[in-house]
Formats: sequence, structure tokens, C-alpha cells
Amino acid sequence: MSELPEIARYALVTLAILVLFAFAWSATRPMPKLARALARLCLVALAVLPVALAVLQSDMSAPSRAPPPVATAPAPEAVKPDPPAPPKKAAEAKPAPPVESAPPPVIVEAPEEPVVGAPEEEAAAEAEPPEPEGGSGPPAEAPPPSRGLGGADTSAGSPPPPPPAPAPAMPPPGGGTAAEEKKDGFDIVPIYYGTDRAEAATEKRLDYGPNRGRKLILGQALVTVPKTHVQPQIERPWAIKIPYFDITLYEEDEDPDKHFTMKELKAQTREELLALVRARLAKSERFKDHAIVFVHGYNTTFDNGIYRTAQIAYDLKFDGAPFHYSWPSGGGLSSYTYDRESSGQSVPYMREFFDLVIKESGAKKVSVIAHSMGNQPALQVLREIKSSSPPGVVISQIILAAPDVDRDNFENIAKEISGLASGITLYAASNDFALNASRRFHGGVPRAGDVPTGGPLVLPGIDTIDVTAVSTDSFGLNHSGYAENNALINDLQLLIQTGERPPEKRVPLLEKVGTPAGDYWRYPAQR
Repeated sequence: MSELPEIARYALVTLAILVLFAFAWSATRPMPKLARALARLCLVALAVLPVALAVLQSDMSAPSRAPPPVATAPAPEAVKPDPPAPPKKAAEAKPAPPVESAPPPVIVEAPEEPVVGAPEEEAAAEAEPPEPEGGSGPPAEAPPPSRGLGGADTSAGSPPPPPPAPAPAMPPPGGGTAAEEKKDGFDIVPIYYGTDRAEAATEKRLDYGPNRGRKLILGQALVTVPKTHVQPQIERPWAIKIPYFDITLYEEDEDPDKHFTMKELKAQTREELLALVRARLAKSERFKDHAIVFVHGYNTTFDNGIYRTAQIAYDLKFDGAPFHYSWPSGGGLSSYTYDRESSGQSVPYMREFFDLVIKESGAKKVSVIAHSMGNQPALQVLREIKSSSPPGVVISQIILAAPDVDRDNFENIAKEISGLASGITLYAASNDFALNASRRFHGGVPRAGDVPTGGPLVLPGIDTIDVTAVSTDSFGLNHSGYAENNALINDLQLLIQTGERPPEKRVPLLEKVGTPAGDYWRYPAQR
């Protein structure tokens, strides 16, 4: 009967898919050919997956029914009624079997389990006080092995030693906090965030949604990263979702031992946040007094931006202070226009956040990583910092990953921020579907992160690296290669830690390509 809710659940899921299938299929018609084909493949997969899930669930539920019989073993239950008998006459416990037919058989089996069952030891401890006459110092050590049956005289002196033994066994079953019990299964990465998103109404915890808050909010997020983490993935609960619709049909439960999870999310005052950051920097060794600021791109929720920052920091083994700025993205594939406008309105709040990191955090080195559409507000902020900041304010590294910025605009801003950082690196790719779609959306003008047939954008003072050969993405969009490929993670680590350039000094396998505009580098095609 306990299986009926699960079966009914998957039946409803299957019905929902069938109802939405026709509508979703027709909704893909206006999409580009390749995107339409991918979307329809997803729809077909969605129609089949629930059946597979139901089969898997039924297989998984079988072993789960095994524990109940084991858990209901009468041994521990029967041991509790025994204590009253021993106090009266422990020595008479043996002759009594015929009269107390039920308890004695259980007591006979009890000696084999005293080490595991604490109740028996407590019963014995109560039985020992009445017989102090036969107890002496030496015998106190001998009784433990045979304690629990009839040896009342020899066990009289044993109470002192046994009690300490069960004490350590008691805490594991009922003691200790959840964090302490799961501490060995995951690591915790602190992320110091700033956002101009509006708070989202939720009963579970603090959250920030896609709406604009029109003010800077500061806080700290504690992210769990499972020790089984495979670089450079972001392990999250598996889910079935309908593409282009905010509908989740099934989602696995979160487990910090297997997934990135939000252990804690707390808003902080300026003073509270700076105190946390300075304490973190004081302990840094590998990246001494270094801070990184990550700015997310299009189609990113608040949580996903935090997880991405944690993944980058964890894979870089970054022990400095990791910051994340979260501007109000719609967090959906259909929110491109909203995201473009929303990123622009966040410039003043992002500028305030950057000033806090650069001027007040205590970090002696600051590196900035901006991704996709996040480059638009980030470049505006960097331009303002360059024009208004006094001499001496120098950023260590500026890393522009797949910038969704008009090429001509990018070139203008690049000239204005020249000299602000020790180095500027541009990661570009020709197989970035998101940027290709953005190019069509903007009248065919290539984006700064594109690699068209004529080659990537090459500008003085910027190291351009073509990552087409190694750019991968979990969702097939090839739009997060900077964080989802081990080769790029290794390059990021060396770049932030050493600042060594040109790129082939850090990564010898890079190929140097000469053009009339200058040199750029590319990863060789994988064989």
C-alpha cells in the first residue's frame, strides 16, 4: 500500500507530459532549425523518462522494505522487561526459566549482544548494588565477558568499568548535529555576495529572485561541495523539466554528500561582511591576500551564480576571498531581452560592490571574472573605476569569458580600461551557440566572445585565447567552457596565481597564431 502514492505520482507525471507534449511540440516551430531539433529530442526523451523512472523506483523500493523486519527484532524490546527481575534476585535468574518462559530465552541470547545493546548494561548495573558482599577489586575486571547471566557475585565489582564503555556508543545514534554527522562527506566554501535583486518570498530560507531591488544587498553564502565532486562539474539534484517552460516534473532530493547545496544564506551589514572577509584573508596561504569577483551571465538564477562561484573557487583551490555579484537575471532561456536591460540598470550597485572589494576588503590583489552578458555591466564599472580612482588602484587580472558584448563597443571600452589591470584575458569560441544566437539577435554583428571565420577579436593589451577545441557545457550550449573544462580551470588557476604571460608560458600546448592585428592563442583540436 505504501507504494501506491509513488505509482500514482508517476502516473500523474506521465499524464501531465502527454497533455503538454502536443503544446510544447508546436511551440518549437518558430525556433531555429537546430534548436528546434534539440528541443523536440528533449520532448521525446521526456515522454520516455517517466516510465524508466517508475521502473527504477520500483527496483530501488525493494531493498528499502528489507530493513523493517530486521528493525523489529524482538531482542532489544524483550531486554527492557528483564531489568525488574535481576534487581530482586540475579542469582535466581537461571532456575526461573520454566516459570518465566518468555523472558529467560531472551536473556540467554542477551550475553552475545551486551557490547552493542546499552540497555542490558544498565540492567546489570542496577542488579549489582544489592550484592556488594561478593564484590572485590580483582574480580571486577573478569566479569564483563560473562556479565548479563547468572554471575551476580563476580559482576558486583564490575559496574565502574562497564559504564564508560557504553557512553561513547550512545552519542552516534542520537547525539551530534547534522553538520557534524555529515561533516566528512562534504567541504564548505564561503561566498561573499552582493546583489541588487529583490528578495523573493519563500518560507524555507532567504532567497533572491529575478525582480530588481534597486539597492545593494550584502551577505554570505555557505556552499557545501561534496568530496565526491568531479572537477569541473556542479553536482545538483537530477530533475526532469520541460524546456522553455518553468515546469519541473521530477526532482531528486538534495544531499550535501552528493550535491552542491546552500547550507546557509545570510544577509550581512557592511561591517559584518568586511569582518568575515578580513578573517578569511588573514588565513589565506596559497592565494595570499587575494580576492576574486565573479559576475554571472545571462539565464542565471541567484543560487546558480553562487554555485558557479563556489565551483570555480573550489576547483582553483582558492583559499583567498571569493566574491560574487548577482544582477537580476530572469534565469530562463526566454529572458534574454529582460536580462540585457536588467544588467545595464545594475551598474551603480555593482560599482558600489567593486569599490568595497577593492578599497575596503583588505585584499592586496583583486581579480575579476565576468561571463557572457555579465561583461556588459562589469566593463562599464571597470571603465568608471579607471577614470575616477586615484593612482595605485590596480586590479591583478581581468578575465572576460565569452563576453556577449558588441565587438565595436568592446573595442572602445578595452582602450579605456587599458592599464587598469596587470593583465586582461579574453576567452572566445566559435561553437558558442548562445553567442551565435545573440549575434543573430543583434543584426548579425559578431560578439566579442565569437570566433567567426575571420578569427577572434585581437586587441593591443589583451591576450585572446580561442577555446573552441576545449569549450564544453553540460547543457550543450557551449557557453560556460571557462568553468566546465579542466584545461581552462588549470589556466585560470595559473593566471590568477602567477599572472604569467604570454599564455604559452603558462600552457605550453597553446598554439600561437599571427594576424595583421596581432597574435592570439588557441587550444589545438582534440583528436
